[in-house]
Amino acid sequence: MKTYELIAPCHFGLEAVLKKEIYDLGYEILKVEDGRVTFEGDGEAVCRANIFLRTSERVLLKTGQFHAETFEELFQGIRSIPWEDYIPEDGKFWAAKASSIKSKLFSPSDIQSVVKKAMVERLKQKYHTEWFPETGAEYPLRLFLMKDEVTVAIDTSGDSLHKRGYRTLVSKAPVTETLAAALLLLTPWKGDRILVDPFCGSGTFPIEAAMMAANIAPGMNRRFTAQTWTNLIEPELWQESVEEANDLINREVATDIQGYDIDGEIIRAARDNARRAGVDHLIHFQQRPVRELSHPKKYGFLIANPPYGERMKEEVLPALYKEIGQAMNRLDCWSAYLLTGYEDAERYIGKKADRNRKIYNGMLKTYFYQFQGPKPPRRNRSHREEVSE
Repeated sequence: MKTYELIAPCHFGLEAVLKKEIYDLGYEILKVEDGRVTFEGDGEAVCRANIFLRTSERVLLKTGQFHAETFEELFQGIRSIPWEDYIPEDGKFWAAKASSIKSKLFSPSDIQSVVKKAMVERLKQKYHTEWFPETGAEYPLRLFLMKDEVTVAIDTSGDSLHKRGYRTLVSKAPVTETLAAALLLLTPWKGDRILVDPFCGSGTFPIEAAMMAANIAPGMNRRFTAQTWTNLIEPELWQESVEEANDLINREVATDIQGYDIDGEIIRAARDNARRAGVDHLIHFQQRPVRELSHPKKYGFLIANPPYGERMKEEVLPALYKEIGQAMNRLDCWSAYLLTGYEDAERYIGKKADRNRKIYNGMLKTYFYQFQGPKPPRRNRSHREEVSE
């Protein structure tokens, strides 16, 4: 089976999480750059990456890379790519998105126009025709220009992979599903540990955590653009990948995952979202303000995206973050993880985070504050297990 270079974009600062995901799927990592990981894989890898990756925004099939400082160089570079190997005569093709950083070519619309013309010229020559019906499968292109180096790829996903299909009503400033999953994977939390989100909004953190605990693949209930690419990927590979995902699900897993929010309407929306995700039986949602947060058990995890900036007036933030700090103090031996753009968060929480990671949520710079509690005591194990460590 033919192999490709596949590009998986992600949130800036979370490349290592995505790299581990791809490695765990069994694929060779070729390159890690800001905001994307490139790996090698065949048609089956396209299917499995779309279905199983929790932290990638999409999966792109790389078709070429070249240097271009002028539109003529761009035209010739695109024209030199063997598009006939990827796009059938009736295929619909266009440059869906172009981004340019520190490059002489910087107008997305002009770049997209030149790319389309160059592809048409190439395919006219190869298919011996002057007109393309474009009534077949869709092949949307994405181009990245970085310091005049052009990377060209076809988008296999279509809608961004954060669109799992379970979230219809969202809160005012939601964390995307892919970002929530990545942040959870940055913590030591496992499915058998307590997890509480006191600002759960539409339920993204609890739902993503429950899907992880039950081993539910994030993309198994949606469609992808590449499912219509029968010239490149055999249809049965998609079916086999979905069957693999189904076989791995454990719906009987025991969890202690809780989501709270002060807004009763948004809590109802969170329950509906969890039901659509198939994990409503694994999560307890309740309307409750953070000042009432408590839990009798030890060694749990708190993870949240509390209000900041435009979501709440600046003058009320100190009191809110003091309440967060007080709630953290009531939780015995817990760890806490907070994603926020509020730069005085540590000051009003009343303690300094053990680690602080800068995360770009879209174009918004935020901080992932990590307050690490003590590890729980080791469970009773055999002498052999202890020696082997």
